[in-house]
Amino acid sequence: PRFSRVLAHASVLRMGTSHQPRNYLLARGVSRYGRTAMFKKKAMYKKKLVKVPPHTEKPPHFKVKEVGGEKNSKTRIVQLRKSPRYYPTEDDPRRVKVHKRSSAPRLRSSITPGTVLILLAGRHMGKRVVFLKQLESGLLLVTGPYQINGVPVRRVSQTYVIATQTKVDLSGVEVSEKFDDGYFRRYEGKRTEGESVFKESKESYSVSDERKQDQREVDQTVIDAVAKIPELKGYLKGRFTLQKGQYPHNMVF
Repeated sequence: PRFSRVLAHASVLRMGTSHQPRNYLLARGVSRYGRTAMFKKKAMYKKKLVKVPPHTEKPPHFKVKEVGGEKNSKTRIVQLRKSPRYYPTEDDPRRVKVHKRSSAPRLRSSITPGTVLILLAGRHMGKRVVFLKQLESGLLLVTGPYQINGVPVRRVSQTYVIATQTKVDLSGVEVSEKFDDGYFRRYEGKRTEGESVFKESKESYSVSDERKQDQREVDQTVIDAVAKIPELKGYLKGRFTLQKGQYPHNMVF
């Protein structure tokens, strides 16, 4: 009767009505799997055996020193490592070394100068742009060009782009060295003395004439290279969209 109750309990556990271990007991002292089977199921053969280092005795902190004199004891216990005479009354915070990554992130192999990229974030999301070069910070320098799809020369993280197989021949195009991270930095005006912190400035950002001229120079060289490939101008004008039943991970760009 007891063995039948154990089997009934095991069948209830197998039905999933409550939690059960994988190697449950079929009867008293009889488990579902043997030791060899559980060794295989737990993949114990993949685990590395850690060798336990041999037990070594800790070095002593005190030593016995002989002392002379009639009224002194013959021996004394002396510390091997004396504690400092002076110590700070308050614990100073310990400075933790921060290892900053100074090098720029590695550029993906699918992104080369002239590669057409699809933007996945930002105000120009879904538009196609042409990759020019990688800046020192690791960001990508891209352009629409502006005359084709309205995307100016800007910085984009390679995390938010899809690299396509379409490429533009930019072998004869030289990107100016002035396009660096400092070129895109905006400088906010300083508050005058006595001006309230909560005062909202009505000044809005406006593109300078120098940037407009730089945009025209870059666009002209890229547009000439785009014109050599048929139907590429219309491809850059169109936005990337997904319809019902289309999945990006099944697409070849």
